[in-house]
Amino acid sequence: MNRHIKQRTLKIITWIFLSLLSLMIIIPLCWMVISGFKSNGDLFTNSFGFPKEWLVGNYTLAWKVGVGKYFVNSVLVTVVSTVLTVFFSAMAAFALTNHRLAFKGRQVVFVFILAGLMLAPQVSVIPLFKMLTNLKLYNTYWAMIVPYVAFRIPFAVFLMRAYFLGLPVSLDDAAYIDGCNSFGVFRKIVLPLSKPILASAALLTAMYDWNEFMMAMIFTSNDAIRTIPVGVMNLTGTLRTEWGTLIAALTLSAIPIIIVFFIFQKQFVRGIAAGSIKG
Repeated sequence: MNRHIKQRTLKIITWIFLSLLSLMIIIPLCWMVISGFKSNGDLFTNSFGFPKEWLVGNYTLAWKVGVGKYFVNSVLVTVVSTVLTVFFSAMAAFALTNHRLAFKGRQVVFVFILAGLMLAPQVSVIPLFKMLTNLKLYNTYWAMIVPYVAFRIPFAVFLMRAYFLGLPVSLDDAAYIDGCNSFGVFRKIVLPLSKPILASAALLTAMYDWNEFMMAMIFTSNDAIRTIPVGVMNLTGTLRTEWGTLIAALTLSAIPIIIVFFIFQKQFVRGIAAGSIKG
C-alpha cells in the first residue's frame, strides 16, 4: 500500500512539474502572439492584457518588410546547411562506430571532433571572415552555410555516434557477407534504422541555422541574400521602433520551426531518448 501511495505521489508531482514547465513555455508564446496586434502605447500601458484595438496591419507590415522578403533565403540556407550537416555527421559517426572501419586513434579523432563544442562562434569571427574573403565566399549563401555546417557537426556526431553504437552488429555482418561494401551498409542498413536520431539532429540543426544572427550579419552585406533574423532589424528605427510590428515579425519567424517540430516531434523524442542512453 505504501509503495502504491509513493508511486502515485511521484506521478502527481511529475505531472505538476511538467504542467508548470509547459505553462512557462506556452504563456510567453501566447503573449508574443497577442502583443503583435498592439500599438506602442497599448503595449506599454497594457502589457499583459488583450489589445484595445487589434492591429492586424502589424503582421502584414512585418511580413512585407521583415519576414517575407527574406523567407526564401532563410529556407534555402537552413535546408542546405541542415542536409549537409546531417549527411557529413552521419558518415563521421558511422566511421567512428563501425567495427569493420576501426583504425588506431579513432577515439582521438572523436575527441578532436567534440572539441568543436568548446569553441564559441564569436571567437572565430575574425579568422572566418578572412578565410571566407580569401575563398571569395564572402557575401554569398556559402558564407553562412559553411560556418553553420562546421559548428553543428560536433554536436550532431555526438548524438549519432551514441545511437549507432546501439545498432545490432549482426546486421552489419550479414550485409557484408551478402557482398555489401561499407557505403552500402551505411546507406541500406544504418540510415533506415537511424531515422529517429537523424530527425533529431536535423531539427536541432535547423533551429540553430534558422535563428542564427551574428554570422548572417557579419558575413553578408547584400540585402538580397540575408536571412530573417537580419531582416527583422529593418523594423527597428534610430528614433522610434514599432514594437508591436517587431514582435509580430518575431512571431512569424518562429512559426515555420514550430510547425516542423510538431510534424517530427515523435521522431525527435525517440531519437533524443535513444541517443542519450546508448553508448
